[in-house]
Amino acid sequence: MAVPPRPMDPKKDLAVYGYGTIAWKERMEEWKKKQNDRLQVVKHQGDKGGNIGGDEMDDPDLPKMDEGRQPLSRKLPISSSKINPYRMIILLRMVILGLFFHYRIRHPVNDAYGLWLTSIICEIWFAVSWIFDQFPKWFPIERETYLDRLSLRYEKEGKPSELAPVDIFVSTVDPLKEPPLITANTVLSILAVDYPVDKVACYVSDDGAAMLTFEALSETSEFARKWVPFCKKFNIEPRAPEWYFAQKVDYLRDKVEPTFVRERRAMKREYEEFKVRINGLVAMAQKVPEEGWTMQDGTPWPGNNVRDHPGMIQVFLGHNGVHDIEGNELPSLIYVSREKRPGFDHHKKAGAMNALVRVSAVISNAPFLLNVDCDHYINNCKALREAMCFMMDPQAGKKICYVQFPQRFDGIDRHDRYSNRNVVFFDINMKGLDGIQGPIYVGTGCVFRRQALYGYDAPKKTKPPGKTCNCLPKWCCCYCQSRKKNKRSKTKDKKKTMKGRETSTQIHALENIEEGIEGIDSEKSALMPQIKFEKKFGQSPVFIASTLLVEGGVPPGATSASLLKEAIHVISCGYEDKTDWGKEVGWIYGSVTEDILTGFKMHCHGWRSVYCIPRRPAFKGSAPINLSDRLHQVLRWALGSVEIFLSRHCPIWYGYGCGLKPLERFSYINSVVYPLTSIPLIAYCTLPAVCLLTGKFIVPEISNYASIIFMGLFISIAATSILEMQWGGVGIDDWWRNEQFWVIGGVSSHFFALLQGLLKVLAGVNTNFTVTSKAGDDGEFSDLYLFKWTSLLIPPLTLLIINIIGVIVGVSDAISNGYESWGPLFGRLFFALWVIVHLYPFLKGFMGKQDRVPTIIIVWSILLASIFSLLWVRINPFLSRDGIVLEVCGLDCN
Repeated sequence: MAVPPRPMDPKKDLAVYGYGTIAWKERMEEWKKKQNDRLQVVKHQGDKGGNIGGDEMDDPDLPKMDEGRQPLSRKLPISSSKINPYRMIILLRMVILGLFFHYRIRHPVNDAYGLWLTSIICEIWFAVSWIFDQFPKWFPIERETYLDRLSLRYEKEGKPSELAPVDIFVSTVDPLKEPPLITANTVLSILAVDYPVDKVACYVSDDGAAMLTFEALSETSEFARKWVPFCKKFNIEPRAPEWYFAQKVDYLRDKVEPTFVRERRAMKREYEEFKVRINGLVAMAQKVPEEGWTMQDGTPWPGNNVRDHPGMIQVFLGHNGVHDIEGNELPSLIYVSREKRPGFDHHKKAGAMNALVRVSAVISNAPFLLNVDCDHYINNCKALREAMCFMMDPQAGKKICYVQFPQRFDGIDRHDRYSNRNVVFFDINMKGLDGIQGPIYVGTGCVFRRQALYGYDAPKKTKPPGKTCNCLPKWCCCYCQSRKKNKRSKTKDKKKTMKGRETSTQIHALENIEEGIEGIDSEKSALMPQIKFEKKFGQSPVFIASTLLVEGGVPPGATSASLLKEAIHVISCGYEDKTDWGKEVGWIYGSVTEDILTGFKMHCHGWRSVYCIPRRPAFKGSAPINLSDRLHQVLRWALGSVEIFLSRHCPIWYGYGCGLKPLERFSYINSVVYPLTSIPLIAYCTLPAVCLLTGKFIVPEISNYASIIFMGLFISIAATSILEMQWGGVGIDDWWRNEQFWVIGGVSSHFFALLQGLLKVLAGVNTNFTVTSKAGDDGEFSDLYLFKWTSLLIPPLTLLIINIIGVIVGVSDAISNGYESWGPLFGRLFFALWVIVHLYPFLKGFMGKQDRVPTIIIVWSILLASIFSLLWVRINPFLSRDGIVLEVCGLDCN
């Protein structure tokens, strides 16, 4: 028998499906009446077999829901069979932690009080940091998108596409560390994306003003005329040619058309010739002429002086009528290099990104932005559509400030020795954050809402129809109703004023490109809003006009020449002076990890973010598999967290009373305080060696009760990890590599980041931004065993040596003292082996290619370990200061 569908929620379903309340009730009553008539027929005729009622979804009389009006995405909560045991284990682990600390504090070790106290302080800090890391994972979710519904809603047959335009940013600095061929592949994957070509604009920021990057983009734009139609004709993936042709698959399995085989071979030859031209440019750039580079027309290259050059913009594709070889339009491709002058603070990558925001607002002004690093290509050509399923959702999309995709990597060794994939963070932590208020950082592969970057608050929730106030007494509603009428009239007047102001601002913007801002001095009423806008966004009428266009688009009547002139103005080095750029607008300054700080400011304005994991990874990039480069990358991230911790934007005391949720704040606090864990971690990793060298231990003789607590703690830790891996879909290898590198990075990069951050704040010592080297063509995993000199390698190597020395001394002492000394030794050995096993990837890399290890690392590590050991023997704090203790030996010497 068919049953009626569930009662509809008027707050959700009626808004989504587009049915009015009265119309829906009438149609449902009609459906119920027909069902009752059918039941009467069944009673008279009897059951003759079969399904009489059928499924209500197949019932022709049941009101159908329009496919184009259905939600574009939905949440998929983790199944209760996985998440409920996980939450119970977390609570149980907290109880066991309480019992553990109760026992540890109540049972000090009197003959090793210093060791005991140090271990207690470290363990308390580890427990607190675990709580900050754990509770944001309390509500993990996954999401599912419906691309077919997106097309039905916004791409109707016979009409122009209504999908929103997207401006895509690609940032690069040094073409010698970031090879132009990699940047070219990223740009080609963007130009070939599955999205309307008139709604895609690619902006490449060259913050190094390198002529090599400029020439490489010129070659890329020419090759794109052949590559883009080939990708769209045969629907290939991925659309970065380097990675497409490198796939070890049989490309003839599913596509056996002779035209495809012929054109693929021809395209591969074209790409090989393209690579030769790019590599030729790179080889030529190795030797810089004494007089500097010159362009084809003989004029000097404006960026010969990297620190002192004007702003440069070059439109390669889009506005100059260049089409592909089949005559189709291509997306826009614009080269941008902002102005740099001595004496100005250019704010590194964050400043370059803000320059791109302003340039794109003047030229194309798409309502959404995509940010990718130069080595992160689009691996899924429908990535933009995936993001639009959230951003363009009529209901939920209005409060979303950005959609973050996980970072996936190519070219990493099979065992992922240094945890480059970072799977635990992307597949566990980020899913947990998505269930609260969204991912906490806006890294590469992130689609923004432009209005959120401008520092505007998220739209407030509107009350459902018919609800006037939250008053309990009925008589109060009369007062609220009258107040609401007054408010409505004020709002209407305000909207009219703002509408007129928006129009007048656009007119002023178009008129004042050449004339300055004298035209607005005549009206005092228009002067005040203009001054307020200029203080926030800077003195560019065109840019100010673009900020008022919520749906994007360029103000009507503007010419390309005037817009390019204004675009040069907004990337001048003094444009941001005395404005809110970097404070409340755009990427926020004050930290080398501008992605965390920018996401934090957006969430404080009440926005929420979304984490999207498509079946096919949306973006892929390269990661430093070399240990030294990997540690420098982690150092930069940790330094940024320390800078935020020591700034006014620290989430511990900033942003209360706004839209930031408590668990989201927990996650932000954890993201800025984790470098502080380096101090207790180094101390805790040193304790095993001290215990083995002195014969002391951090816990007294363990009773049965203590044994139960210790076993319960270890089991709860293991159970928490196993359940996390289960609902996060993470393998045990990835989890274990993450644990190991947490220790390696904690005792090296995090510690140095803490020192550098304190020096920067207290002594004003600034640190240089280090660009991570991107993968080249030197062979697969060629850099895995390569060690480069860096002081970051000394702390973990020192800890390894002193713990190995401690194990040798402890075992030797047990052998010489007899059988009874082996029992107490096991606890100390387990403690030391815990440190050595966690540092094993570092040791393996160190032993892999000994001929490449700098001698200075070995010398300093052995020297520090020897000094520490001798110093400890010389001033042992646990040795009695009352002199030598004489004991009766028991032998009769007479």
